[in-house]
Amino acid sequence: MERPTAVVLRPLGLGDLLTGVPAIRAVRAAVPGHRLVLATTTPLEPLARLVDAVDEVLPARELEPLDWAGPPPELAVDLHGKGPASHVVVADLRPGRLLTFGSPGYPGPTWYPDEHEVRRWCRLVAEGLGVVADPDALDLAVPAVPPPVRGAAVVHPGAAFPGRRWPPDRFAAIARHLADAGHDVRITGGPAEVGLARAVAAAAGLGESAVLAGRTTSTELAAVVAAARLVVCGDTGVAHLATAYRRPSVVLFGPVSPALWGPPLRPGEHGPLHRVLWHGDGTGDPWGTELDPALAEITVDEVLDALDGLVDGACPSQA
Repeated sequence: MERPTAVVLRPLGLGDLLTGVPAIRAVRAAVPGHRLVLATTTPLEPLARLVDAVDEVLPARELEPLDWAGPPPELAVDLHGKGPASHVVVADLRPGRLLTFGSPGYPGPTWYPDEHEVRRWCRLVAEGLGVVADPDALDLAVPAVPPPVRGAAVVHPGAAFPGRRWPPDRFAAIARHLADAGHDVRITGGPAEVGLARAVAAAAGLGESAVLAGRTTSTELAAVVAAARLVVCGDTGVAHLATAYRRPSVVLFGPVSPALWGPPLRPGEHGPLHRVLWHGDGTGDPWGTELDPALAEITVDEVLDALDGLVDGACPSQA
């Protein structure tokens, strides 16, 4: 007999996928005998397959109907948004059970705008399906592909929008400091960030071999982070990879409060495993086209001070 199916909708960015992992695991716990299908964007499929609760990945586009050819699933869960625009995507599958946040025409738990992203989706599943959802269940399987480098100090200067990009010259100063301290510094980024990564490396006095931007697949990037000595980045998906692999990190926040998207306060050897810097008030624009003023307030010295604490107690890189 064919197993019943549960479909979970999460077609967003890398950080969104990773912050949704605890809720996805909670869905699995609620329906352990179901085939769990995660609907997410095609670029994220390789990383989605690293979530141990997922049986199958369905390519999806944001707020567009799913290419679903099978019978109606027994359960469909909207881990995308708070309103009908995303609810209808899963409702159109005609599931036996539908779980969404409450909105006109859709009964469900209340959405709280000031709730941390991880806890928000955990609460939806916990209240809707009656299971325990652990917000710290963020771990991701280490990719089977060997990383291009192990034990690196990863500096990731890019971000999806200019408002969340700390100035390149400041990232270069951090990279230079780490290299002078004897770290193997690597500058990461996507294909669109090769120029930025090269500029940071050049300003830091590093050679072309230090630039991994544009030279790694998504799973190779994940493997690099999983094997990293430490990570320095802004409010990006790489920050969530550092959380998922429990690698020491310094994360720079600007327009968005870390109370909404920041890493958990996991302990390291000499303090928190992740250190967050933020001078904002929560009123910035995460999609801004100019550097957010709160992010601009973070100084190189602040990051170096945070790094010194991390370096003193940094965990050995994973095998």
